[in-house]
Amino acid sequence: MSEEADPLTEKVYKADGSGGNKEKVLEFEKVLAKYTGAPYAIMTDCCTHAIEMCLRYDQVRSLKMTPFTYLSIPMTMHKLAIDYVYLDEDTQTWIGEYNFVYTRIWDSARRFEAHMYKPGQMQCVSFGHTKPLQIGHGGAILLDDQQAYDVIIKQRWEGRDLNISSWETQKTFRVGYHYRPTSKDAVRGAELLAQYESQEPVFVQYPDLRTITIKE
Repeated sequence: MSEEADPLTEKVYKADGSGGNKEKVLEFEKVLAKYTGAPYAIMTDCCTHAIEMCLRYDQVRSLKMTPFTYLSIPMTMHKLAIDYVYLDEDTQTWIGEYNFVYTRIWDSARRFEAHMYKPGQMQCVSFGHTKPLQIGHGGAILLDDQQAYDVIIKQRWEGRDLNISSWETQKTFRVGYHYRPTSKDAVRGAELLAQYESQEPVFVQYPDLRTITIKE
């Protein structure tokens, strides 16, 4: 990736009328990308929304996944009308992250390590209270696809081009979502990351979602 194409170093996001300081989010994304080894990082308000935007961008229509995961994941599949099936092994173990089969997208909610990024993939990390980097809220997408980055970084902030300081002056938008992080969480993330000691992911037992029924 050339320096000319690196939005993490060239774009300066300014504060807007909502009081949100985008510079703080940008700063955290920059150190997050460096720490994990990803060319790009996009912070979101939660890991589930990070996964959702990756699925939307890649226009995923069907996939397989582990049934041992959090309830918000199959709910997202229903929300996006994605045909999904659970892997049918009676016992399954994943540690740190798992892949949505047939995609380049990973639920990496339980993993956070230095140089963890897998080239060519989209890894979605979580910063919840029980996760390795415990900001308390938020998530992020780690990726090396510049085109995807340029689209998703706007989508997470209502489709806004954050180089335009006042959204009222922007006249053309792609469909976006209210999935933006707070500057407070970004600042907290940078503080925690500065003193974070990389750790190996550990096994966490999730319930078997094959035992539940989701009705439309």
